[in-house]
Amino acid sequence: MLKIYTRTTCAYCKMVKKFLDLKQQKYEVINLDERPELEEEAFKLSGGFSAVPITTNGDKVVIGWNVPKLMELI
Repeated sequence: MLKIYTRTTCAYCKMVKKFLDLKQQKYEVINLDERPELEEEAFKLSGGFSAVPITTNGDKVVIGWNVPKLMELI
């Protein structure tokens, strides 16, 4: 299952979720504003960036709003 690390006010995070909904993909949302204990996990996944959204399928990671890369995850 896909995981998306997000923030409450992130417009790109909403776009990723809407895209995955349109593609009928299931995903787990991890809101870093609500779960700050997972900040370090997200930081490591992103390769040291503090940007969101971070979308992962366990093998691959996509940072930001990048449709071609997101298509590779699904």
